[in-house]
Amino acid sequence: MWHGIRHALAIAGSMTWEITWALILGFALSAVVQAVVRRSTVVRLLGDDRPRTLALAAGLGMASSSCSYAAVALARSLFRKGADFTAAMAFEIASTNLVVELGVILALLMGWQFTLAEFVGGPLMIVVLAVLFRVLLREGLLRRAREQAERGLAGSMEGHAAMDMSLGGEGGLFRRLLSRAGLTSVSHIFVMEWAAILRDLVAGLLIAGAIAAWVPDAFWRTFFLADDPLAAKLIGPLVGPLVAIATFVCSIGNVPLAVVLWKGGISFGGVIAFIFADLLILPILTIYRKYYGARMSLFLLGTFYAAMAVAGYVVEFVFGGLGLVPDQARARIPGEGVRWNYTTWFNIAFLLLAAVLLVRFLRTGGLRMLRTMGGAPGREEHAGAGGQHH
Repeated sequence: MWHGIRHALAIAGSMTWEITWALILGFALSAVVQAVVRRSTVVRLLGDDRPRTLALAAGLGMASSSCSYAAVALARSLFRKGADFTAAMAFEIASTNLVVELGVILALLMGWQFTLAEFVGGPLMIVVLAVLFRVLLREGLLRRAREQAERGLAGSMEGHAAMDMSLGGEGGLFRRLLSRAGLTSVSHIFVMEWAAILRDLVAGLLIAGAIAAWVPDAFWRTFFLADDPLAAKLIGPLVGPLVAIATFVCSIGNVPLAVVLWKGGISFGGVIAFIFADLLILPILTIYRKYYGARMSLFLLGTFYAAMAVAGYVVEFVFGGLGLVPDQARARIPGEGVRWNYTTWFNIAFLLLAAVLLVRFLRTGGLRMLRTMGGAPGREEHAGAGGQHH
């Protein structure tokens, strides 16, 4: 028993070491972008569901939080302030599935093909969802959803979603970023992002380690029909989201588990659909019900699931036709631990960067703000770290 636990923890630890620098890099870049894009600007740009608006929503979402709970809370906040519902959902999808850190971690743990598939499949999912909304979403259901949203029932990460820590003031972009207020703003966003995803990231790594250590590959090969290539491709995008819903892991935390599933025999498109389905895990479905009502939560479950499956199928067959699907037999789960290689040097460098940002966060009232992350919906937006601390 203890040997199995040690093995599971060793796998989780190796995965953690493999992705640490990439997470820090991704969150640092995201913090810089969030520091210069004001929330009011986002709302103003998302007033309809035209293709150009949805493209803007995806672009702004990519620069936003990668925490699924915060992304869902922020999407409701945008909707309440006047953003189009379809645009808000596009923003939500991009916020959690098209962020830089996700792409880097996919490349490190699974290969660049998965990163490319993520950035091809994500916009495709948004397009499919917009079409489904245009065809199926009735005005009455949308009106009831807005009425429910205006009630302001609490979900999760409300305080984090309500905070606008972007920089104000005069001067050019780089001058503001390199100022003391700019460093403060970036440090606050950086640490808050980590705090938002840490629980799911740790859970994902531990679950992936446990499954890799304790569940034999033969089980997954049978479950995913891996011995029949065509059948595996056909069921993968349908089964992938169901596994995600059952495992409760969202945000970047589902990538380590995706590694285990890929090694176990799930199809390429199934992996992509699984990763997209972090927005359909059971706790988030419960939040949809609170935010928009039971009928809209079921509507989102059905349309999101369909869009994920379609994106998975397109990625599967397009990438397969182009010869871009990696050899599944060569899939590996990191287990080497700490070695003196580029990963170690990158981790040292980026951990030093994280330490600098953490110290700045602590010295500028960050802990006080951290306690409001759960927050209450409707609280006043944070006035902006960049405008208050020096």
